[in-house]
Amino acid sequence: MTCTECTCAALMNNAVAWNCIADNNTCQLISNNSLDISQFEWMINASCFFQKLPPVFLLTTTSTSTSTSTSTSTSTTSTSTTTSNIAAQWNSTAVTVAGSAGGTSGLTASLLSFPYMLRLDSSNALYISDFGNNRVQKWILGDLNGITIAGLANGTAGTSLNTLKSPVGLALDSNDNMYVVDKLNSRVTFWPNGASSGSVVAGTGTAGSGNNQLNRPNAIELVESTGTLYISDVSNYRIIQYLSNASSGTVVAGGNGEGLGITQLYSPFGFTFDSSTNSLVIADYYANHVVRWVLGASNWILLAGSLGGTSGNSATLLHNPVAVALDQYGNLYVSDTGNHRIQFFLAGQSSGTTLAGVNGSPGTSATQLNQPYGILLDSQLNLYVADYNNNRVQKFSRY
Repeated sequence: MTCTECTCAALMNNAVAWNCIADNNTCQLISNNSLDISQFEWMINASCFFQKLPPVFLLTTTSTSTSTSTSTSTSTTSTSTTTSNIAAQWNSTAVTVAGSAGGTSGLTASLLSFPYMLRLDSSNALYISDFGNNRVQKWILGDLNGITIAGLANGTAGTSLNTLKSPVGLALDSNDNMYVVDKLNSRVTFWPNGASSGSVVAGTGTAGSGNNQLNRPNAIELVESTGTLYISDVSNYRIIQYLSNASSGTVVAGGNGEGLGITQLYSPFGFTFDSSTNSLVIADYYANHVVRWVLGASNWILLAGSLGGTSGNSATLLHNPVAVALDQYGNLYVSDTGNHRIQFFLAGQSSGTTLAGVNGSPGTSATQLNQPYGILLDSQLNLYVADYNNNRVQKFSRY
């Protein structure tokens, strides 16, 4: 067996180490070891490799089908349920796909300044809200430079419709038209694909608490089938819904002042819309937890973190979560910003596992994060992270 074949056999069998002896094509797989290392290490004898493999998760989905058969005298309906499983692992060593791998910030096309939220367009190009540069960048994966598609490339902030002031949340429709949460202008602007300026679709440009106003808005979700927008209105401690072409919104979560009560939110920085349950899954920053708010309900249900708002870095606690994502299996991914990690919660479980970053240890290495903000999953469940304080976007590949 060649060394390449030995490596493949080790990875497929979850070996923590393997010894490849080229002289006689011997391959030894080792099931455990006493070393605590997080990536490949070439040992002195140049033949033995060690690896601490990331955890393996079983992702489960269930589908139900119904069929009806009719005879001359009876009609019979039968229902069958099919459950399928896939195993998933994520590489804990990331690749930088936008910005500087070393964490350098800047205004040039190859650099970012505090990247905040992420989206993928219909061609799988990455859209990045370049918060500190007051612009939105489009980054074709594999390219060294981004292209400014909203705001000014030179980073100038402003209130005119061709400028932005600290952009954060992004939403795209199927034609790659874009909604941008213009945070410090207290508005949401709509940018048709290819346009050089936007139009205001939510907020007035002045911070306030009226239903036609926003105050430091942050994240946004679009339900394209209805044209409905959901916006996290952070300093009003609420999430507000704007129906298509509406000039004001309706509060659908929170709106009862800041706090930890089950009818309140405490700075809802990020959220996602879960169509399967008609609910919003919300990262409640100062409450140190993630909650589900079913549309039409008057209160939330706890998904992850502390009911009472306690922060921490254990498997069941969070510290200032900023963003969330869901996969098609109902599993939850949380940008646990204060702990510099991304936590993974299997559907229905309250204890998480670190997928990316090193718990409590910020840094610029390929295994570390420094205040991760926006996260997203592509169709293959590769994980993208806006590494805010490192001025880069990291990709953690799924095996």
